[in-house]
Amino acid sequence: MTPYEIIYKKRNGGELSAAEIKWFIASYTSGAMPDYQTSALLMAIFLKGMTPQETTELAMAMMNSGKVFDLSDIPGIKVDKHSTGGVGDKVSIILAPMVAAAGVPVPMVSGRGLGHTGGTLDKLESIPGFRTNLSYDEFRHTLARIGLAMMGQTPDLAPADKKLYALRDVTATVDCIPLIAASIMSKKLAEGADGLVLDVKTGSGAFMQKQQEALDLTRTMTAIGQGMGKKMKALITDMNQPLGRAVGNALEIEECVDCLKGKGPDDLMELTYALGAEMLVMGERAGDAESGKRILEQIVSSGQGLEKFREMVAAHGGEVKVADDYKKVLPQAKHVIEAKAEISGYINSMDNREVGMAGVFLGCGRLKMDDVIDPSAGFIFERRIGDQVKAGETMAKVLYNDEQKGQEAVRRLVKCISISENKPEVVKLIKEII
Repeated sequence: MTPYEIIYKKRNGGELSAAEIKWFIASYTSGAMPDYQTSALLMAIFLKGMTPQETTELAMAMMNSGKVFDLSDIPGIKVDKHSTGGVGDKVSIILAPMVAAAGVPVPMVSGRGLGHTGGTLDKLESIPGFRTNLSYDEFRHTLARIGLAMMGQTPDLAPADKKLYALRDVTATVDCIPLIAASIMSKKLAEGADGLVLDVKTGSGAFMQKQQEALDLTRTMTAIGQGMGKKMKALITDMNQPLGRAVGNALEIEECVDCLKGKGPDDLMELTYALGAEMLVMGERAGDAESGKRILEQIVSSGQGLEKFREMVAAHGGEVKVADDYKKVLPQAKHVIEAKAEISGYINSMDNREVGMAGVFLGCGRLKMDDVIDPSAGFIFERRIGDQVKAGETMAKVLYNDEQKGQEAVRRLVKCISISENKPEVVKLIKEII
């Protein structure tokens, strides 16, 4: 094989064999394949697409480029959940302790925020002392001992994906469904879970803004998982406004604790229960989603979910008092300013991507991986789409440390929120279950 032959074949719309894909990925991961030829193949894939079989083979080759976790000696059906990312999406931090408390082991390898979306690792690390850079042995030990473990991607977990993503990022080949699906699934399948529940976002704050694109991505990822013998379930959910009320790392941890105390926002709890219920069904702890939801509601009302959260924080070296009095434990912003409505009416829509970008500007996220995050900065939304608001009333609070950034974030937020005379139709949070 030569790089030229493989690039030429895909450029002309041909289907690459499993051997060709494995050879190409292995060569690039080892450094034998130069960036310029890999970039050419990525662009050929972007333009010509991949068959379901090619996409599965690509995911497998990327998964096998590094260490594949073996969790087979840990009792139970191991189930993870993956979200394609959004604004205010802190579901994993609420859901993992609840599902683990119900008896389903949850091995979770999460990511950091990049662009307008937040990252689970950044949120967890706003808890003083919380470690996400676990070794493989620490991850296994924690999962076996308390039923869940949360960590970041290690250098030897799907290293081909890390290299390829960096190249895609600078060659305009990120938004390609086969490449997105293979990237996500290579990491998730390398972590050793038996099943995976997907939360695929669609809307202004999602990478897949059109529902059909979200559906195509969902079907592609589901086919990859099933092709590797994994249990798969997927929900397509709305991301046209922030999930819950809080946006910002420490603020979202506060909201997670409130949810585990039974005081969470309705939309956030609806989605958490729906995803968690599917995980309980997959883990054979519930016969159907409805009974799974009832189990999770009982876990929250009894305090078992919050107690499991305490165990998780302690196991990762964090300050467990966050579960009792988070204001004394989590970093707090020095200043608060209100984003107020300029006219009266109903909140008709939000440019949710721009809401996320306003948060990045404030310090909640990063545009480059080495950007420094301000864990205390963020927004608290007091109005949602469909709510009535009068001119001068508060739509959101902005918590900040830098005066200039705080004022600019307010300006951006007000611009993101559209107000109209008529009340908009209610948008379903969960659009489809696959």
